[in-house]
Amino acid sequence: MPQLTRPTVEVRDSFLGAMDEFREEAGDWFGGNSMIAEEVRVYGGCWTSPEGFAEYVADVRAAAENDRRPANWVAATVLWYVDGTRWLGRIALRHEYTRHLLEQGGLIGYEVRPTARRRGHATAMLRDALPFAAERGFDRVLITCDADNVASRKVIESCGGALEDRRGKKLRYWVPTAPA
Repeated sequence: MPQLTRPTVEVRDSFLGAMDEFREEAGDWFGGNSMIAEEVRVYGGCWTSPEGFAEYVADVRAAAENDRRPANWVAATVLWYVDGTRWLGRIALRHEYTRHLLEQGGLIGYEVRPTARRRGHATAMLRDALPFAAERGFDRVLITCDADNVASRKVIESCGGALEDRRGKKLRYWVPTAPA
C-alpha cells in the first residue's frame, strides 16, 4: 500500500525511472521553475550513481532545516509517496509563506510520476500531508495550480479546497488542515 515517507535511497532505481518519465513529458517540469526542474539542474548529473543519489537524498532531507536549503528557498519538508520500492510522487510542505508563495506558489506542492497518474495518488498524498501542516501550526494552507490543470483542481477541491481567486494563470485555494 502506498505511503508517505522521508526520502530514501531504497527507491533510487524507481526514482530515476520517474525522472525519465518527466523528461519525456517535457513542458515545465525540466525547463521551468518547478522543484523537479531545479533538482535536475542541481543533481541530475550526479544522482545516477549510488553515492550521488545518497547525497541528493541527504540534501532533500536537510532542506527542512533552515540553514540547509538552496538559496532563496524557504525550509520545506519533502515526503515521497512510495509503494514498496516504487517511487510514485512527492509532496513538499513549505514551513513559511513568502510574498511569492502567497501570490503564486502556495505552501504545498506535489508531483505524481506520469505513469502513476489518475489513480488517486495525488489526493491521497495531499490528504495524508495535511496533518503535517497542522502540526506546524497551520489551520489552513494555500495551494495553487494552473487554471488549465483540471486534475490538480479536482485534487485540491476533493481535499476541501475553497477557491479564493485567480491571479494570472494561477488559481489560489485555501485548504483546511483538519477535517471540518
